[in-house]
Amino acid sequence: MFRLSKLTDYAVRTLVELGRLDGVVTSSTLSAETGVPEPTVAKVLKTLAGDGLLASQRGARGGYRLAAPLEEISVARVIAAIDGPISLTACVSGGAGCEVGPDCALYGCWDPVNDAIHEALSGISLARMAETSGRTRGTRVKSDEACADMAATRGRVADFTGAVGG
Repeated sequence: MFRLSKLTDYAVRTLVELGRLDGVVTSSTLSAETGVPEPTVAKVLKTLAGDGLLASQRGARGGYRLAAPLEEISVARVIAAIDGPISLTACVSGGAGCEVGPDCALYGCWDPVNDAIHEALSGISLARMAETSGRTRGTRVKSDEACADMAATRGRVADFTGAVGG
């Protein structure tokens, strides 16, 4: 099963909340708003700042702010910042860690699948994620346009993976 790490999920939630709150926000405020434990939020913020997605401000009025608008930050970018490059198998990432390498019957076959997933995730901005989420935890409010966009993305990936597998 392909599943995002909890830390990536927390990073997306934290970034979307930062976009909603606007301005410089502390890790304790983000923890309270997202329901993610403060030490985890602090770790996520430090990682995202180190990758250039956030700007940090020190001092009594310190905290973090987005380095770019949510419209310019893709889900793929957040995954890469937290977990490294999207790579379904070792051979996708240039073969490092693959024990079989070019002798494998499927060598290179995962590349188009990986590319399709990367393309789909790159096409989903955090602004779209924010738009399809509710402001109150436990509720979901979706716009018709955002739902159509998300469904089209899922359809492109399904079409591609079906063609590769079939």
